[in-house]
Amino acid sequence: MKTKLDLFFRKVKSVIGKSALSKIIFIALGISSTVWFLIRVIPKPQRATYPCMRAAAPIMSAFVIWLLTLSGSVFAFKKAKNHFMKARYIYAASFFIIAVACSFLFLTNKTEIANASSVDVNSILSNSPIGVEHGIFPGRVVWVFDPKAATWDGTNKYWWDEKSTSQVETDKMLENVLKSLTGKGTEAMAWDALFKNFNKEKKNIANGYTINQKIAVKINQNNTRSHADTTGLNGNPQLVYALIASLTKEGGVPQKNITIFDASRFPTDNIFNKCHKDFPDVIFVDNEGGEGRIKSSYVEKAIPYSVDNGKLATGLATCAVEADYIINLALLKGHVGQGVTLCGKNFYGATSIDRSWRKNAHDNFNQDPQGKDKYMTFTDFLGHKDLGGKTILFMIDGFYGARSQDGPPMIKDKWRMAPFNNRWCSSLFASQDGVAVDAVGIDFLRAEWPDLADIAYTEKYLVEAALADNPPSKTFYDPERDGTRLKSLGVMEHWNNAAEKKYSRNLGKNYGIELVYVPVN
Repeated sequence: MKTKLDLFFRKVKSVIGKSALSKIIFIALGISSTVWFLIRVIPKPQRATYPCMRAAAPIMSAFVIWLLTLSGSVFAFKKAKNHFMKARYIYAASFFIIAVACSFLFLTNKTEIANASSVDVNSILSNSPIGVEHGIFPGRVVWVFDPKAATWDGTNKYWWDEKSTSQVETDKMLENVLKSLTGKGTEAMAWDALFKNFNKEKKNIANGYTINQKIAVKINQNNTRSHADTTGLNGNPQLVYALIASLTKEGGVPQKNITIFDASRFPTDNIFNKCHKDFPDVIFVDNEGGEGRIKSSYVEKAIPYSVDNGKLATGLATCAVEADYIINLALLKGHVGQGVTLCGKNFYGATSIDRSWRKNAHDNFNQDPQGKDKYMTFTDFLGHKDLGGKTILFMIDGFYGARSQDGPPMIKDKWRMAPFNNRWCSSLFASQDGVAVDAVGIDFLRAEWPDLADIAYTEKYLVEAALADNPPSKTFYDPERDGTRLKSLGVMEHWNNAAEKKYSRNLGKNYGIELVYVPVN
């Protein structure tokens, strides 16, 4: 299926042709970008540094140059003609040279026009959704905020201990997420609805969960080097525990069929000991094994990538390949290079990489600094049959959202925008649409920290994913190299503004993202 916008453009193209349509789009974008830029920047010049303004600037400049060169060439040709008719040949020749120069600039500016238009259409405009939504309620992202869940004040060493991160409140948050995402009244009904919807959409069968099926939960333990506890911002023990409890007690999943893993890192003692005590049959998989964990094995060449992707690891964790379902439990953090680390990047830890990141390739992780379209590895992660293709639930742990990928949460970085008001983010985000939930995560991080490292154009992997069947980069996305092109992996758009946080469905449209806000207390 295509979005309504795609279908509209197809009809217009058939009537007026591709070339004419491109000119119409460019002129419309040029006028709107110029007016928008001037209205925003003239009253407050520092807004020119905002990411959205920096994205609009090339479109505006391309349009102004195009307009000046076009009008300049027409004016100069008329002047040359008038002087020639009056036998003023020197003046006529001078204006003729000017006309030719303007015409040359006009023609050579087409590439810049195309690039500027691409950036604007694909990744910048608010409430302009692209792609195809997924889920029981298509495009729905649930955001639960509970300030009682995360209360660490820095006086005790660990942000994750029971005094600072409440198990009771975490359980409430997960329950609210599941019920709000599915529209069901109980957790049990919510899990049944998720399994049935996934099987209908992915496998075209009407079944829910069956007793022998396996579930792998990919957590983010990037700040670990062993099983020892750390102050670094890794997976939240309370949230992992709550998820296991909900799956087993409400979802009907046997403990032995659940695997908690980070194949490149380590589920630390704070997670393992807490969960293993009450759920001894749950399997934990990490990079080295031992102390109750299982050492990860890999299926070699399971992800060859859509293009030759340098030295990037091509093996996938066996527990992911053998799973029937995956839950992607990511963290809300910034990240040097990529701008953010959310669900898309979380899958990197399922590949056969060495635990020393310095030995690992990170090919095509980063967006182009100028916003040019290119192949993106995260799009392959989101589309691969054993990663995003198996994911029944995408979740982002925002209990202690952070500006950096390394180290512990920082007291000075408590969240200032409403409704946080100088408290921790204390939030949990979830969706059946992996593109939509990462889009929301980007909006939150960018709004809270506009100066976040490498945040400009960070949504490029989501633009490619939303339009995977016909991406701006023209990549043939086929992460298994089986000749089957990916379809749209979800819906991408930005909210209207950080104060209202409204997406297209929140504004009454019948397409796009719907952000459902659930304040627990």
